[in-house]
This record gives sequence, structure tokens and C-alpha cells, in this order.
Amino acid sequence: MPNWYDKYMTVYGRPLSEVPQEIIIDIRERLLRMQTSEPLVSIVVIAYNEECRLAACLWSLSELQTKYPIEILGVNNNSKDRTEEVFKSFGLQYYNEVKQSPGFARKCGLDHARGKYYFCIDADTLYPSSYVELMMGVLKKQNVSCVSSFWSFFPDENHSSLGLKCYEFVRDMFLFVQHFKRPELCVRGMVFAFKVDYARQVRIRTDIRRGEDGSLALSLKKFGKISFLYNRKARPVTGYGTIGQQSILQSLIDHVKIQGKGITRVFRSTNHYEDSEDNLIKR
Repeated sequence: MPNWYDKYMTVYGRPLSEVPQEIIIDIRERLLRMQTSEPLVSIVVIAYNEECRLAACLWSLSELQTKYPIEILGVNNNSKDRTEEVFKSFGLQYYNEVKQSPGFARKCGLDHARGKYYFCIDADTLYPSSYVELMMGVLKKQNVSCVSSFWSFFPDENHSSLGLKCYEFVRDMFLFVQHFKRPELCVRGMVFAFKVDYARQVRIRTDIRRGEDGSLALSLKKFGKISFLYNRKARPVTGYGTIGQQSILQSLIDHVKIQGKGITRVFRSTNHYEDSEDNLIKR
């Protein structure tokens, strides 16, 4: 049975020069038709050296089905490859952020977003057509400040479909338990959306290497709930940044060891992060 993302995988991992011109034209026309002058939703794609994956991501976004008026923006975060040319080729409005970090890239997107709701998009991730519609069903609720979805990995020669399902089941169960007291630790930037007005009253951290998404979610708690969407129709697929190329079993063992340290944290709420020295960006 084919997967919803199979066609996008035909260009995933391929440089811009190998993406068929007819596909580029079709995606560009779709993206252009989707843009509105008065968007309610800002969909912001951040990309650092993502020439070989960005086209597939934009293809998936070009087929989003939603009743909400949207804009799709790009942020080229100081890439050294042809990421900027990909944005140009697909006719997408984008901004160059030369300061390096996901925090700076997301902040740049927030500075230029015109919508009331902000969707974080990572360029190495593929999004199902109902993603925005289903996420908005939660995000627009009055008592919610932000929402995050779960996510899956696509199988490849090193990661079987069955192995990934087992890995994701264990991970999702852990995240489900963790979210009751520490929902901010369950948030991932590639599946994160929030209300713009609230985000502009706090800050997106730019002084850390990772965790700017969870840190922002923690700051947003004072405005409303951090909600989660478990609907598989709103479940993006991505590559192996958090697993690596080792086996699923080894990755699961590694994650159990990491999460096992200080496991009692999942039973205590907090309003403050303790930064580890190796995560701070020294400038």
C-alpha cells in the first residue's frame, strides 16, 4: 500500500539540478495560488544547507488542503549550498538570516510573519495535506497558546518500517506520559505552531544550540495550554537527525539511557530551564 509521501520522496535527497523542471513549475504555480494578501496563518520554512531536501518539503506544502488563508515564507539560515536558489526557483518569498542557529532562523520568520498563527516548518520534513487544518482545530481554541504534533520517520535501507513503528510506539508512549507535567519537553520545532501575539511578548532564544522550541513553549505556558495532536493524519515524516544511522535497537537503547537520567523530572512541573554549558552558544 503506497504511503502519502511516496511521490515527494522521488526528489528527496536530490540536488536542485536533478529535480525535473515540470515538477518545479507545478510546485511553483501551486505555491503562488496559495499565497494570500491577508493571511491568518503564516507557514515558515527554515533551511540550513537543505538544497537536497527543500524541494520535497515545498512540494508537500504546495498540496496542503485548508480553509484558512495562508502565507508560506522561507528563511535561508546562512546556507553554504544552493538552498537560496531552491527558494528562488520555486518563487517563494524568503529572507536571509546570516546569524547561525534555529533560534535566529525562527525569530527571523516571526519578525516577518503577517498571520495570527505561526507554523514552524523544517526543510527536511514532509507534511500531510491535512496538517494545517487539523493543527488549527486545536490551536484556535481560546485556552491554547501553542500546539505540537507527533511525527514519524520514513523507512530506508537502514531502518525498516516495522522497526520504526516499534521505536515510535515506545517514544510516543514516553512523550505521552511526559506531557502531563513537562509538555514543553515534548515539543519539536518541525511540528510546532503557536499564536503570534503571545510569541512576540516573550522571546525565541538564540543563545542555545538546541531546545529553542521547547524553551519558547515553556514561555508560552503563561498564556494558555501546550496542547498535543495525536491524529495520524496530522503526522509529518522526517529523516534521521534524532536517530542517526545506527540501528533502531541501538538508537532506542541510547535514548533510554539519555531519558533515564533524571527521569523524575517528568513528574515535576517547572517554569525554568537549567542550561547545560555545552548547549550555550558563546559569541
